[in-house]
This record gives sequence, C-alpha cells and structure tokens, in this order.
Amino acid sequence: MITDTGHAIRATALTKRFPRGTAVDEVSLEVNRGEVYGFVGLNGAGKTTFMRMLVGLARPTSGSFSVLGSSTLSNEILRRVGTMIEGPTFYPGMTGRQNLVLVAKYAGLRRESVEVALETVELLDRADDVFRTYSLGMKQRLGLAAALLGEPELLILDEPTNGLDPAGISAMRDLIRTQARQGRSVLLSSHLLSEIAQVCDRVAVLHRGRIIATGTPAEIETAHGGAPRITITTVDVAAALEVLRNHAHVDGVRATDEGVEVISAQDITSSLTVALVSAGVEVTGIRRDQRSLEEVFLEMTAADERSAS
Repeated sequence: MITDTGHAIRATALTKRFPRGTAVDEVSLEVNRGEVYGFVGLNGAGKTTFMRMLVGLARPTSGSFSVLGSSTLSNEILRRVGTMIEGPTFYPGMTGRQNLVLVAKYAGLRRESVEVALETVELLDRADDVFRTYSLGMKQRLGLAAALLGEPELLILDEPTNGLDPAGISAMRDLIRTQARQGRSVLLSSHLLSEIAQVCDRVAVLHRGRIIATGTPAEIETAHGGAPRITITTVDVAAALEVLRNHAHVDGVRATDEGVEVISAQDITSSLTVALVSAGVEVTGIRRDQRSLEEVFLEMTAADERSAS
C-alpha cells in the first residue's frame, strides 16, 4: 500500500522490545528521497535492530514505518532496496564473482548486473580471487556490490566502514557519495559521528534506543558543541580584558593562567589581535579551540546517561 511518495523512509514511534529490554524506543524519523541520512550511536544503541525492522528481518513491537512510500514490505518494494546489515556474508571458498552470481541468481537478476556492481566498487581486478583472501576493505566493498545488484533506489548500510583503515574508510566514503550523486537514498549507521558527518546530509544520534538529537552535522555541532573559545597568551591581562569586553561579537571573556579566554560563535581571531596590538597590549600567542564532533557525541551520550540515572 503506497502511503507516502515524498520519503524514502518514514518511521513513527517505531519500537522493538525484547525480554531483556527495549532495543528501539519510539523512534520517529524521515529520510528524504535522494538524501544520505546517518544513524549514529554507540554499539548496542539500537541501530541494527532499527534497520532490521525496515527490511522485515525483525517485527516491530509497536509503531509504524514506510519504505519507498509503502507501508507493506512486498517483494516488489524489497527488490528496490539494497542492504548490507550486520556485515557481508559470503561463501569463503568461492570467488567474489561467484558469490555475486549466486546472489543475483536467487534474486532473479541478470548476470550482467554482477559485472556492473563489481566495476562500481572497483573489484573487477580481484573478482576471481577467493573471498577468504580478501582484505576487510575488499569484503566490505563486495558487500556493497551485493547491495547494488538490483540497481536499488534505497541503500541501507549497517556500519559500512567498521574495522577499515583510513584508506578503506576514504574509499567507502567515496563510493557512498557516488551513489548519492546518482540519485539513490542512503541510510547508513556508524558509531563515529565525525566519520558519518563527512558523507551525510542529516544525522540522528541514537542512545539506548532513543533519538537524542537530529539535524545536519553543523546544526548538531552548534547546538551541542558549545561556542568556540579563543585563548590569548599575554602578560597584560587587565589591559586585554578592558579591550576585549567591548569588542564586537565577544560573547564572554575571562582571565586564565595563560592570559585571556574569549568565547565567540564567530572566528574573530584576526580582529582581536588587531584590537589588542592597537591598544598596546603585548600578545605572544592566540589560538581558536573548538571541541571535535567526537567529543560532542560522547558528551551528548554521557549527558543522556546522567539524565536517565
């Protein structure tokens, strides 16, 4: 039943409970058509369970969802969705190509789709090597190739960069960006906010099964990261404070062991330096510090833990 043509995914109060506890707790979100949406959370946050429900691998306890505008997961809808959930699983004694041919056969897809997928993930030159000889990055790319076999409209990728080295992460990131440029919608999960922020249009932060923040990476950083701080090293602390208290765009200023700390949402490092030097204040150093996205993420989850206790 087609209920929503504007979203690739829509979930409303989606919940999954197990005897040991609640894995997904009333999660509501919308993934727009053509959007790359990131689902970030610590291990055990509920990311995989949520994805499993979207493709019929787990039955929701309550709530509702639609995929590609349909509230019913028919075979027709599922053929338009490519998935890589809980890591790629292939026959270790078969080659990469043989594994994909088998997947394509069971899915009723043409053999030509295998070659297209292998080329897309840049595995043609290793397609006839046995799967067990693949590096982790190659195994992840073969998993993405399997997800792409039916030329899906929507990709659901569970931790596609998990365990990869920096080169492998960069390669996977490029592959995902390419799929988005070609018009596909992508829902991907990660436990690294800084990594997911480099490829996603919007992000939902999941903790203990609940969404605790949503928005663009920049919006999350601004809302939860706090204003950047500018540290000025000087021995003329009193004079510096006098100048800086009246400076434009200064949200706060205080003395520190190094000299003076300025809080400002804008990067006014250059204008502060000019103002201080013009006033005869000796400045021996100046730097702008802002918490990393990973620090923001960890603080958000820690704050949620404190509020729950």
